[in-house]
Amino acid sequence: MQDVTLAARTALLELLEKANLKKGSLFLVGCSTSEIAGHKIGSFTNTEAAEALWDGIYPELSARGIFLAAQCCEHLNRAVVLEAEAAEKFGLTPVNVVPVLKAGGAFAALTYQRLKEPVVVESVRAAAGMDVGDVLIGMNLAAVAVPVRVSVKSIGQAHLVCARTRPKYIGGPRAQYDERLL
Repeated sequence: MQDVTLAARTALLELLEKANLKKGSLFLVGCSTSEIAGHKIGSFTNTEAAEALWDGIYPELSARGIFLAAQCCEHLNRAVVLEAEAAEKFGLTPVNVVPVLKAGGAFAALTYQRLKEPVVVESVRAAAGMDVGDVLIGMNLAAVAVPVRVSVKSIGQAHLVCARTRPKYIGGPRAQYDERLL
């Protein structure tokens, strides 16, 4: 599991370097611990893999003042666990559910247990994120999502996709754009 922690930290740091997130941003992680362990998604929920992933991601985000948002599995309609402070900041209304291993997933359940004041919301518009095991985080990313290539292609046996977001372009061919936001 040390390899999982190292791969997660490496991928996160590369993504953060390219995503240019500010303090107070929302960073989304969707994860199949079954896929990390080399099994079919949803078939082998693994708390050790969730802990290893957490150890690679949470300390780095916390140190930068970036909020972690953990996407639940499809059994909870891909709801999201985050700090109450983040939900309030982004104007999100909490719902009443507690993620567990078989309804929410190991990473979301662990995040709910470890955050200072966790809440679950139906959806978010995160600024960037990591999709570990093809769990489809796109619905919880802000428009417009942009793929970010990092050196890490998988975490454990799970395929990894990273993304950042950018503001929409408007105005057509004569418009000028702020290069800082690209």
